[in-house]
Amino acid sequence: MFRVVLAAAALTLTSASVALAQAPTVAAATPAPSTATAPAGPLKIGYTSVEYVLSQMPESRQIETDLKAYSTQLENQLKSKYAEYQTKAEAYQKGAATMTDVVKADKEKELTTMQQSIQEFQRSADQNLQQKQQTLLKPALDKLQKTIDAVSVENGYTYVLNSDGASPVLLHGPKEGDISDLILKKMGVTPGAAAAAPKATTPATPVSSPASSTNKTAKATKKK
Repeated sequence: MFRVVLAAAALTLTSASVALAQAPTVAAATPAPSTATAPAGPLKIGYTSVEYVLSQMPESRQIETDLKAYSTQLENQLKSKYAEYQTKAEAYQKGAATMTDVVKADKEKELTTMQQSIQEFQRSADQNLQQKQQTLLKPALDKLQKTIDAVSVENGYTYVLNSDGASPVLLHGPKEGDISDLILKKMGVTPGAAAAAPKATTPATPVSSPASSTNKTAKATKKK
């Protein structure tokens, strides 16, 4: 599954807070002397697992498929660059003994430039993959936020907290305060109908960084 921790973070960024329902507002009236302002009403707090709800939404399957396809595309591009580098590095190693110093220096400079290009592509690919993930998640997160707002208003929740994360906002709460299934039903999704969501994982980087291998090759060329 896509990185759900990032999904939760994206939800926080796009909506400033997870499901803050419309809190009742106390009218700004001048209180009578020696009379305390009466409370607006009982505070009702609910909570939900953004990770669980996202995993149950049908959109999650398509997001995962699209993200995997994009990751594969980046991986193939990086492999192509690395294959080209390897071919030229091997050719240099075989012919270095017969090259003049000028030609040898030129070849080494070319290999160093290619190595740096590969490493830069690796970094760029990682960033692009994360941006792609956020772009794919945004419609689902927007839908989730609107549904949380609607469920909160319909059921009288003043605030709704997110129970996910290494440091969750929610530290304790009764089962009846969990509105996750209400949110899913509101979206027309039967809770638990989707296959059990796999544990959240970090999206695969295009390939295991070839930087270490290119470093070894570069060192080998210098020894020639």
